[in-house]
Amino acid sequence: MERGTWNEERGTRIVNVNGGTRIVNVIVNVIVNVNVNVNVNVNVNGGTRNGDRRLFSPLTFLLFYYSTILLLHYFTTPLFYYSTILLFYYSTILLTTDNTMQSNLYKKLVLLLLIMVCLPPILSAQTDSVSRYMLMPLIFEKQRSVSDDVPTGATDTTGLKLDMDWLNNALRGHRRMDDNRYRLMIDNPDIVRFNKRRLPKPPKEIVVETDPSATELEVDIEKIDGGKFKPIDRREIKNHNWLHTFVGSLHGTQAYISSNWYQGGENNLNLLADVQWDCNYNQKLHPKWLFNNTLHYRLGVATAKGDSLRNYSINEDNFQFNSQLGYKAVKNWYYSATLLFKTQLLNNYVTNSRTLAAAFLSSGELNLGLGMTYDYKDKDGYKLFNLSIAPLSYNMKICRDIVKFDPTKFGIEAGHHTKHNFGSNIEAKFEWKITPSITWKTRFYAFTDYKYVQGDWENTLSFAVNSFLNTQIFTHLRFDKS
Repeated sequence: MERGTWNEERGTRIVNVNGGTRIVNVIVNVIVNVNVNVNVNVNVNGGTRNGDRRLFSPLTFLLFYYSTILLLHYFTTPLFYYSTILLFYYSTILLTTDNTMQSNLYKKLVLLLLIMVCLPPILSAQTDSVSRYMLMPLIFEKQRSVSDDVPTGATDTTGLKLDMDWLNNALRGHRRMDDNRYRLMIDNPDIVRFNKRRLPKPPKEIVVETDPSATELEVDIEKIDGGKFKPIDRREIKNHNWLHTFVGSLHGTQAYISSNWYQGGENNLNLLADVQWDCNYNQKLHPKWLFNNTLHYRLGVATAKGDSLRNYSINEDNFQFNSQLGYKAVKNWYYSATLLFKTQLLNNYVTNSRTLAAAFLSSGELNLGLGMTYDYKDKDGYKLFNLSIAPLSYNMKICRDIVKFDPTKFGIEAGHHTKHNFGSNIEAKFEWKITPSITWKTRFYAFTDYKYVQGDWENTLSFAVNSFLNTQIFTHLRFDKS
């Protein structure tokens, strides 16, 4: 038996052994992973013996730590339970063994083995406990694979060049949490209390009223009165086979020059009206068909100071109708038939004269074509492209009044109202919404009978200030070799 007392001031313990004394100086250094070093000086029967005695205070610390973890986790893993019992067993042996060099080496190896055996189940139990408490309650929804539908990242559909890294990180973090929850349910089905299809009924709302005179509480379960809620007005959603779009704009410029302006000049006012109506067949309901119709009218009027007969002049008058009918061939390609008709509606005169320069159907043009059409629209709707190629095409030029007009000016032989040509035509349309407020539209059309070529190229760049104000830059190039 050893009997001794602890001197707290000097940090020593005096032990009586067979009538002699043994003074033990204990120095414990704990650094992160419990690195323990104990120096022992032993004085027995007046002699001094230097030894190395370990595992006394360190084992006390480890035993207290493992016992605490053991109580916290309620023996959740059998491996952790048996490793703790093994630690108690070997610690008792090591504290009573002889202090020899072989025994010290044996103690070191056993200590390292105990740490390697006991630490993994402790960490596993901690991680499992945190996962269980963080992800509770667990509700099983459906069977899936944790590697399916991994989010590839959100894209900016506003056109404002937003930084989407924060959203992508949030999506990935949310997906990782769902995967961890699913793995936990698969590995531990005993802790899954609920199923999505068999959830318990929600608790009833309880109203508690006090009655001081009777010194009692009245508990009533509130009942929901169905008469307080109006029935839902269910309306049938009708499918629209035709999609209509109407766009109208009025642009104006005015210049006012004071009579005192030293450089002189003339006042002028210009107005430009633009109306477009699109009527297209709904491809969501009829994906194999392509049927687009566009009615476009542009009218420009300007003050005419140099015209002594009229106060205004018409600088643009264009009425145009386009139709496109196609049946799907492969992907975005369609077998198609195209129609184009254009003329002007109002009379236009030569300056300072009553001679007509143009009128309704003087001139006019009709074109029919058979071929293929490529139609593309991106998923966000920012880019639209339509290309029609008609190897077989019929073109007719019209001059309704050959008395007031010279038909040769429109490529028609003298004395004739019409001219017929057969050849090929091509028409390309492209619309790009560069930003939410800037849009570019372009249209190119060309017809040839392999003897002459005629074509149009229109470009419109729109800058929207708001829903009611915008600015446009419009160019129209026309070429007619006839």
